[in-house]
Amino acid sequence: MLTTASPKQIESNQLIKVFILALAIALLSEWLGPLPIELGVGKVVLLPMIWALLIGLTLGIFNKRLPSLIRVDVKTQYLAAAILQPALFLFISKLGLLVGGSLPKLAEAGWGLALQEFGNLIGCILLGMPIALLLGIKREAIGATFSIGREPGLAIIGERFGMDSPEGRGVLAEYVTGTLVGAIFISLLAGFVTSLDIFHPLALAMGAGVGSGSMTAAAVGAIAAQHPPEMAQDIAAFAAASNLIATTVGTYLTLFISLPLAVWAYKTFEPILGRGRSIGSQAASTTAQIDTEQQRIPAIHFGVRLLAWAVVGAMVLIGNRIGYGIPIIEALPGVALIIVAVIIGDLVYHGTRRILPAVCWISLVAMAMTFPLFPFSAEINALTSKVNFLAMITPMLTFAGLSLAKDIPVFRRLGWRIVVVSLLANAGVFLAAASIAQFFVHSI
Repeated sequence: MLTTASPKQIESNQLIKVFILALAIALLSEWLGPLPIELGVGKVVLLPMIWALLIGLTLGIFNKRLPSLIRVDVKTQYLAAAILQPALFLFISKLGLLVGGSLPKLAEAGWGLALQEFGNLIGCILLGMPIALLLGIKREAIGATFSIGREPGLAIIGERFGMDSPEGRGVLAEYVTGTLVGAIFISLLAGFVTSLDIFHPLALAMGAGVGSGSMTAAAVGAIAAQHPPEMAQDIAAFAAASNLIATTVGTYLTLFISLPLAVWAYKTFEPILGRGRSIGSQAASTTAQIDTEQQRIPAIHFGVRLLAWAVVGAMVLIGNRIGYGIPIIEALPGVALIIVAVIIGDLVYHGTRRILPAVCWISLVAMAMTFPLFPFSAEINALTSKVNFLAMITPMLTFAGLSLAKDIPVFRRLGWRIVVVSLLANAGVFLAAASIAQFFVHSI
């Protein structure tokens, strides 16, 4: 698990700077708007969230050459990384509100929604493992292809093999790759696959729920951007339900199914596909360094989280106005309700001694608020529907972009081969889950 420094290390002027920069980047990104790029049989769409990621990353990369006013030094990047998690809670809350009102339709998905999670389990291995072995990667392939390598994956591999093992270096490569380029990659892939018109949009939505908030947000945005608003709401709801499954049950399925499967696949196919060489030594020195760097991510107490939710809420309101023409005063009650669900879920999370992840509690609270049997659910649904969920993605990925540059040195030392494998593993999760869901989506 990620370790953190003391909350006292956060300086107020640095916190204000991060929020102002994030606000400016988000507004600029919304103003730039979507940019469609034709790619032969399909197309990709560079959405405002991608602009936000790239602008934040650029400020971090060139921070030593920029004026102090817009300089995003390493300390600032770690602060942005700390703010990203509570910022994502607002997006999780919005998705939960959509799920609560869509539960009857989600129930119609039945086995499609349940079984698509097995696509998450096997997709990484099916697409990533053969390529890893052909590229000469050894046991690092197990860690890099058994999951998308978020925090639960790090914990599972760390406990089973140790982070200084080849498997540990593999999951570390997947983690760093996903952190740096995962959202951009999945957004471009999801947008391109959507444009091919092969999959039903709801099957793609279920494939988007990969168990990572930023990657799910990016994929949902790319898919929804190519469909009418009424379909976009369903896409977000199905992706949210899928992501909730991946975050909760999926962690245990990863431990008991996909990791043993990855170990078996390596032992079975390495003698056939392996080239008799290993590139693991290229990344051998990175584990200790990443553990040290993770300790620099500051912890943020409730007061700072509350301020972050308020600032992100303001960013959402302005982006909602620029991108979707909804007056700020009309969307304000909806944003307030989204924040209320986050606060309640966060308090329950800490009050129950963190038995379940915070995203689960926030999702459950938000779902309950729009569940048809809940008092005033129709009114809550009407108010929160004025907040376009796509307007919520750009602020999230703005903080992600501001935090990325700190990981580039580690990213370089991991080597291009294992990075390619990590991206293919992420693609495998999305495509396999969408493929399984496609068999059942006709009944929805």
